[in-house]
Amino acid sequence: MDIPSQLHCLFAGTVEEHDDSYVIEVPKQELQAGSLQANAMYRVALLSHPTETESQQSETEPRRKRGSQEPQTPPVAEGEQRTVDIESLGDQGDGLARVERGFVVIVPDTEIGERVTVEISDVRANVAFAEVIARVRDDE
Repeated sequence: MDIPSQLHCLFAGTVEEHDDSYVIEVPKQELQAGSLQANAMYRVALLSHPTETESQQSETEPRRKRGSQEPQTPPVAEGEQRTVDIESLGDQGDGLARVERGFVVIVPDTEIGERVTVEISDVRANVAFAEVIARVRDDE
């Protein structure tokens, strides 16, 4: 399955009925990680839970292909250097870049549209922090 770069988060949840609507609770850590903001509009995709037969058939497939709900490890590591594009600014004014699976890297002292080479200084479950080591010019 192709995962678009616009994907902010992925989690399993239960659809609950409340009056004339249905509700899916978003885990608090998804909002606290900074990838989502309360009262903002997002597109939501619902995938069905596999039937018992589908689950049995997939037992022989590697977990990676089944799309397990186990947390994935961050796609970056401390000390790693990457060239990233600053896509937006966070609440504190820091630059936000996205890498594999939409994973957010927070880069202080950057502006939207800037391309920078960074060194990852801190990695957490849902976000990483990096420092600029070089600014990439358009003609490079």
